[in-house]
Amino acid sequence: MANKDKYKFNEEIRDALWKNAERSQDIFGEIKFRKNNKRNYFKAFLKVIVFILIAALSGGATSYYVTNKEKSRENISGDLTQSKLEENSKGIYANSISDVTRKVSPAVVGISIKVEGTEETPEISGSGIIFKSEGFIVTNYHIIENATEINVKLSNYKVLKAKVIGTDALSDLAVLKVETSNLPVAKLGDSSKVNVGDLAIAIGNPLGEQFSGVVTAGIISSIDRKINIVDKKTGEQTIYKVIQTDAVINQGNSGGALCNINGEVIGINSLKISSDSETYGMGFAINTNVAKDIISDLMTYGKVIRPAIGIYGVEAVSVGNKGIEGVYVQEVVSGSGADKAGIMPTDIITQIGGVGVKNMEELSNVLEKYKVAGSVRCKIWRNGKVKDVSITLSELKATIEP
Repeated sequence: MANKDKYKFNEEIRDALWKNAERSQDIFGEIKFRKNNKRNYFKAFLKVIVFILIAALSGGATSYYVTNKEKSRENISGDLTQSKLEENSKGIYANSISDVTRKVSPAVVGISIKVEGTEETPEISGSGIIFKSEGFIVTNYHIIENATEINVKLSNYKVLKAKVIGTDALSDLAVLKVETSNLPVAKLGDSSKVNVGDLAIAIGNPLGEQFSGVVTAGIISSIDRKINIVDKKTGEQTIYKVIQTDAVINQGNSGGALCNINGEVIGINSLKISSDSETYGMGFAINTNVAKDIISDLMTYGKVIRPAIGIYGVEAVSVGNKGIEGVYVQEVVSGSGADKAGIMPTDIITQIGGVGVKNMEELSNVLEKYKVAGSVRCKIWRNGKVKDVSITLSELKATIEP
């Protein structure tokens, strides 16, 4: 084949190939490169998952914050509803009273007396507190006053006869002894730690079966109430700092225990002090810090030894414009230290033991630092002149008349 023909043949073949290629393009259309759809679906799925996770975390954080905020409010204010608060308070007090009663009641006994020519009756019964396991009991003096026979009922209902170890009419306290041992004992607490508003529980156990297990509750109304008890024969008066409570002190729990929330005895209930002070709707208890000293004297001497100067005074007297203030001597007890020192009615005692006094309470507080048979210097004002005297202290003979 000639070269010319060969060249022409080749050109025809190439043209045929290009035409086929154009047809192929017509059949299949224009060539396009599309993205991978699976990859798109995967990315969209991841976005949804991330969104859900973020929403869940945000919701959880918000819920945690709100819950903790509510809890913090409860921690600050307690239960958010007043009714719940009152209900919880009642539950706490009820449980406390029950616990204290169970703890102290075994050491609280019933006391009743027989008076010669009479029969024993529940109306003359009261309570007492075992303070030594060997059978030593403290009670009110007025409960056993004039008794010819004293019976003590223990918490196990066993009744024993008791003898008197010592009495003190002024403080209305007495110590008894029963012949037994290993008795349950009540703890005499520190009454100086008592605060106004504290829970107060009065526990009694009179011998009369219908009054057995007397418990009343209230709060401490006053911790420093002063009650003056006057000896009408000698003119001396004793001032006691007593605990005042709105817990009822009745015939049943007089002589029994006034307790704090820990089950410690902070006072010895006394119905008589309440009666003698002519107060109503108030209960009084001799605080244990005062009672401990009295009990110690009763155990040692059978009585309380108090120093006295031997006067009956009227308190807080001022003399004209001279600036003289002191205790006006209304009466002098015959044979007393004041009588022997030359103290006379109408004298005004302005100082005792170097301390200025304006009333009988202040005078008695100073005398507490002295002992019987000791001497104390006094300044008296008489007829416009000041006079120094020395008074020998005698023992106060306490006799309280009804």
